[in-house]
Amino acid sequence: MVKGFKGFNQDLTCRGFQYEIGKTYEHNGNVELCNTGFHFCRKLQDVHDFYDLKESRICEIKADGKIIDDDKKSVCARISIIRELSRKEIAAAVNTGKDNTGLFNSGNGNSGDRNSGYGNSGNGNSGNGNSGDRNSGDRNSGYGNSGDRNSGYWNSGNGNSGDRNSGYGNSGDRNSGDRNSGDRNSGYGNSGDRNSGHFCSCNYSSGIFMTKKITYEAFNKQLTKEEYDTLIESEGFTLLKRFRLYSFKTRIEKNGQKHIAHLSYKASWRMFWQRLTPEQKLTIKRMPHFDADVFYEITGIRLG
Repeated sequence: MVKGFKGFNQDLTCRGFQYEIGKTYEHNGNVELCNTGFHFCRKLQDVHDFYDLKESRICEIKADGKIIDDDKKSVCARISIIRELSRKEIAAAVNTGKDNTGLFNSGNGNSGDRNSGYGNSGNGNSGNGNSGDRNSGDRNSGYGNSGDRNSGYWNSGNGNSGDRNSGYGNSGDRNSGDRNSGDRNSGYGNSGDRNSGHFCSCNYSSGIFMTKKITYEAFNKQLTKEEYDTLIESEGFTLLKRFRLYSFKTRIEKNGQKHIAHLSYKASWRMFWQRLTPEQKLTIKRMPHFDADVFYEITGIRLG
């Protein structure tokens, strides 16, 4: 006789068969996995693959007679429904930490699922005090952050309320510098967009304490304002603006756990370039003032 666990619908049915607690059932005929006989799991955790442990009724059972097993489930010729497990029993059995109300947590005090940290109400966190999901840092309310105290998404720095920042204290998006309220800045303290300098409130500036752009440069060339405007309004530049710093991610395994990691800057560019069509690549190469050597130095992509 084998002890196991079985999941049921709320009316205590499984695959259309009605069960009752305290009764024993016997199958006459062939016993075959996923076909005939009474199915169960030897481990409570495995029941979750077939019945949601939070929503379904889960019972302790005893199996007898002919029994066939695979990796996750078993089938038998004779089954006894012993008793129903409480929510508290289920949570305690599938968590290795303490005081968790969620499932499959190895940390403590989690109300979400699959957390290895502590005090998380979200899911899949390896950090602590997160209310979002898949964070490896601490006290995040967003998703996919590897830093701390982020309320945005996919930040690798700390204290960001925007998205996809690798710097610190940004309220904008996709900044690699710090304390930017604009977007796509690599400098610091910018309220405009795409600045590589510091404390700029205008756009496309490489200076310091700038409120308007004085000079116009592109591909290491000095341009007139008219030439510059033509470039940034071109179809090729519009395609290049689709690139997002650190927008390409990969999964890595660390200490037995899977994490989402950002690709390097040039690796991201290579991935971006691979996703363009031949026509789009040609459009970029034909944009005004394009310089293949400068493009290679920045992106690592060599164009003939």
